[in-house]
Amino acid sequence: MNRILLACSSGMSTSLLVTKMQAFAKSIDEDAEIWAVGQEQAKKEMENADVVLIGPQMSFLKGELAAEAQQYGIKVEVIDMMAYGMADGEKAYKQAISLIGATS
Repeated sequence: MNRILLACSSGMSTSLLVTKMQAFAKSIDEDAEIWAVGQEQAKKEMENADVVLIGPQMSFLKGELAAEAQQYGIKVEVIDMMAYGMADGEKAYKQAISLIGATS
């Protein structure tokens, strides 16, 4: 099972993207746990994830979160801006999976 954490300023703007990512994963018969949190909760939740995707509005925190994620052996990346803006669950899911594959 792939565990994908999305983080944004409050955890609200990524909720639609989470729903779309879950629907895409289900459509290709992949088992995935995908959830969203606000930036304050991201560091606490990342130990339960295989990858962390952050909203473009939080890109300034990427270095800080990536440093924290290193201890868990996971990658942190900014969600592709087009995927984020269009709530493109397929594109965001594939981004997450490619990052998980890069750490395996």
